[in-house]
Amino acid sequence: MGKFEKGNAGRPKGAKNKVNPQMRDLIQKLFDDNYQIIQQDLEVLEAKDRLKFLSDLLPYLIPKLQSTTHNQKIDVQNMSDKDLDILIERIVNE
Repeated sequence: MGKFEKGNAGRPKGAKNKVNPQMRDLIQKLFDDNYQIIQQDLEVLEAKDRLKFLSDLLPYLIPKLQSTTHNQKIDVQNMSDKDLDILIERIVNE
């Protein structure tokens, strides 16, 4: 990938950052391999420092939830029963 040029849209919307999954795996392995030591170190920290440590690493272990908004209006008055059933099924299963 070359340097940024005017008119280049950059990474496509929704494209995953390749570094994050690799970093997440490395941090998870670090925790798995050193759980007892990390637990002992955490126990001697003050509560605020313990919470800061955990909150700083949480995004690498658990993906952040992204808020989504839907601006599309659905005209249920004019939908067929079949289309309504499909819509209800999607809402229930998502």
